[in-house]
Amino acid sequence: MSRTRMRLVFGWCGVLVMLGMTVVGQKLPTRDEGLFQMQIRDKAQFHDSSVIPDGAEISGYLFRDTPKRYYFVVEEDNTPLSVTVTPCDAPLEWRLTLQELPEDASGEGSGEPEPLEQQKQQVTANEGTELFTYKGNDVESFVSTSSPSGLYQMEILSTEKDSNFKIYATTTPESDQPYPELPYDPRVDVTALGRTTVTLAWKPTPTGSLMGQPVQYCVVINKEHNFKSLCAAEAKMGMDDIFMAAPKPGRDFSPFDFAHFGFVPSENDFLKDRSLATNRALGGKLARSYVPKPRVSQDIRKICIGNKNIFTISDLKPDTQYYFDVFAVNTATNTSTAYVGTFARTKQEAEQKTVELKDGKVADIFIKRKGSKFLRFAPVSSHQRVTLYIHACLDAVQLQVRRDGKLLLSQNVEGVRQFQLRGKPKAKYLIRLRGSRKGASTLKVLASTRQGAKQPFPSLPEDTRIKAFDKLRTCTSVTVAWLGTQERNKYCVYRRQVDESYGEEQRRREQNQCAGPQNRRKSEKVLCKYFHSANPQKAVTTETVGGLEPGKSYLLDVYAVGHSGHSVKYQSKLVKTRKYC
Repeated sequence: MSRTRMRLVFGWCGVLVMLGMTVVGQKLPTRDEGLFQMQIRDKAQFHDSSVIPDGAEISGYLFRDTPKRYYFVVEEDNTPLSVTVTPCDAPLEWRLTLQELPEDASGEGSGEPEPLEQQKQQVTANEGTELFTYKGNDVESFVSTSSPSGLYQMEILSTEKDSNFKIYATTTPESDQPYPELPYDPRVDVTALGRTTVTLAWKPTPTGSLMGQPVQYCVVINKEHNFKSLCAAEAKMGMDDIFMAAPKPGRDFSPFDFAHFGFVPSENDFLKDRSLATNRALGGKLARSYVPKPRVSQDIRKICIGNKNIFTISDLKPDTQYYFDVFAVNTATNTSTAYVGTFARTKQEAEQKTVELKDGKVADIFIKRKGSKFLRFAPVSSHQRVTLYIHACLDAVQLQVRRDGKLLLSQNVEGVRQFQLRGKPKAKYLIRLRGSRKGASTLKVLASTRQGAKQPFPSLPEDTRIKAFDKLRTCTSVTVAWLGTQERNKYCVYRRQVDESYGEEQRRREQNQCAGPQNRRKSEKVLCKYFHSANPQKAVTTETVGGLEPGKSYLLDVYAVGHSGHSVKYQSKLVKTRKYC
């Protein structure tokens, strides 16, 4: 027996041509690609209908509460039949019925097709026999190993919202296998779980491993729910450019895309063949466009990973529940099958220990790269004001201060800073410090309610650089200068001989302002002296460092030491003595 063909006809008027299927009036395309290409160019064969060959998946669009009907003919009795509907955006209601073919369509007529209105009345007057109904958002199929010949009608409705969907129908389901086959265990397993990562594993599809068809896996991650189809996930992402752009009400567009088969009808020819009133509403604007939406949801991700069946998702948020879906995609046909999805909650961040600050005591704080540290200050007595001192020893850090949950301060801190916070009886202060992205951070922090207490850290000028005078450089000495303040501080100068390869990058790595003179060797000390100036414009001091070797490089450091003994280091200066004098 020759292979039976099933013909799908779309649109409200598509059914009209089916009644004359054995008549010369309209011939529908077959699976023979060459013959189909030849038929598709014969525009006289199509009149008002758009068609799809047996065994191809099509995409469609529904307006809310506006049903669509699809028709196809099974030409011979005892024919296998399979119809699959894939909802994308919303649950669908669909019903499949078998209509009786009019006797005049048996092929024994005059060979002249009946008038359109007469054919329409013959079909719509008969409700037919209901074969299958479904309501929901699952991918659902009607399968029959032996179907009678006749005209089959499918009615689809979306009651929630405008929606995309897909339909696949075939009379040869045994040999087609358009969708990748699921393994005996179709579940997706979570094999490893971290604070920001989740590792998934699943069994490979037999379609790729045994049948040798081109298959890749796509993983979808979101925070709301699992998806039952890939097109549902893509619709959620706003990346439904794989569907046709939604037609405007009143336009009778078919989702069948002639461009896939190398045929694009001209507007004049198309309009000439369309005669119903609904078609005249087109006004010559027949172009269908595939325009991707510019908006893409940030809460859902799709990652296609080739044929691997183990994958680790990174950059997740700690203590957050995610839903994971895996889809096997036949890259030759672009059809897909969903595995049984899973969900998991990422692990919590390591619980932060809060450092208790004591009134008037300096606390040494260390923060990992990009890490955070919480400090708590709870004065035991009533107070009007809190003075907060922050000394960022390395790079700038981010500071936040809350009093009883209310945000008082939020800014970046570099070097030594002092903040005055308004007090409140029995108030508690929470200080959050966030480290630098460049590396670890070291700080000294002091909170005090004592009025008039001396600042624990020495006051510094805005410019903490050390200047070297090149004209005063000799073979055994260098002369340097630095700025001071109006406050009388102790300044200690240290020197260290370094290699010729020592550069600015290494100097910056060693620039820890909190490392005081107590960490230096006694042999490196040059001198200590007190200095201040009532006029800030004249607060400059110079010093000549002698006892050096000709042609050698030295690293010079100046430490300002406060009343309480806490010191702050100026920016180190790399100098070199003259080789010949």
